[in-house]
Amino acid sequence: MKSDLPKVMHHAAGRPMVEAVVDAARSVGCSPVVLVIGHGADLVRAHFAGRANTEFVMQMPQLGTGHAVDMARPLFEKGLLGEETLVLCGDGPLIRPHTLQVLLDTHRQTGASATLATAVIADPQGYGRIQRDSNGNFARIVEQKDASPEQLAICEINPSYYCFRTADLFDALKRVTNQNASGEYYITDVFELLLRDGKRVSVVDAVPAEDVLSVNTLEQLAEVSRILESRSSTNAGARA
Repeated sequence: MKSDLPKVMHHAAGRPMVEAVVDAARSVGCSPVVLVIGHGADLVRAHFAGRANTEFVMQMPQLGTGHAVDMARPLFEKGLLGEETLVLCGDGPLIRPHTLQVLLDTHRQTGASATLATAVIADPQGYGRIQRDSNGNFARIVEQKDASPEQLAICEINPSYYCFRTADLFDALKRVTNQNASGEYYITDVFELLLRDGKRVSVVDAVPAEDVLSVNTLEQLAEVSRILESRSSTNAGARA
């Protein structure tokens, strides 16, 4: 991002990206909201200081997405987390409350141990791919760095919207390894582990293609800001 500012604190449409994610989570009843912080931790703490039902956990060093989530284990062991846990990325401000509600509803209606929302996009470059078995059922998420040429051709991708049964999540995280191309602990490995345990993993194609955009460059940040401002204008027009 060519900046010392933590990526999630870069502004999109006038506010830090992570704030949009926190607001979406709260809109579907998430409490507490747990922010995993590392680089620029003080800035994130200061921005959310005084907000009710907000917890911070430190990830240092940063050993992957699964490691990040596992930093909240002490809160789980103290009984501070609910029976369900949403796991979201702080740099995904295009997230919509409606999408999270569909994810939660599917999770509850199917009695799943874990549920993920997917998207189908024309250019899947940079995203984890959703691999399905011969019957069309979810098999695993394959990160791009670990994908074969056949897997890279898959256009159903992982935009990183997850819901877990909290106890199952932390049980599976104990068994995640870093035997992959990045040498990191992936949260995405939890789904395959739960399937091996005989638990249900539900999948819902709930994320519109236009809501899928990772922010890794200033150009992408500008595009996300444009989309959010367009949404705001449309909503204002609808209310007028």
